[in-house]
Amino acid sequence: MTDYLPKDVQEGLLAARKRDLKRRSRLRIHAGDEVYPILRFWQTGFALDADQVQHIRGLVDIYDGSRHLYQSLIIASDIEAGELICIMKRSTAALDRAPLDYVRDEDAPVAYLPRA
Repeated sequence: MTDYLPKDVQEGLLAARKRDLKRRSRLRIHAGDEVYPILRFWQTGFALDADQVQHIRGLVDIYDGSRHLYQSLIIASDIEAGELICIMKRSTAALDRAPLDYVRDEDAPVAYLPRA
């Protein structure tokens, strides 16, 4: 058996792989007004489709469907095997409330009742 595949078969396999990754992933990045699907995601970075975006840097927001997960700073991006590999310098979890600037006591009351 040979390890050689015709060019059109290789391109077809690559296109099918990208289509499958896009279909399975709900993760998206929002960079300004642009939205791109994430093909693969790991702790220090993620991969985008190189056909959709050639280069990206700066602050982006990462969403899972409509849920905001992270705000990340991309410092480097390279193209490898049809994917744009983005490396994050920092990734901060998005919160639905403002962070506290003091230590909250575990036994503190949730609310106070008014005097009758």
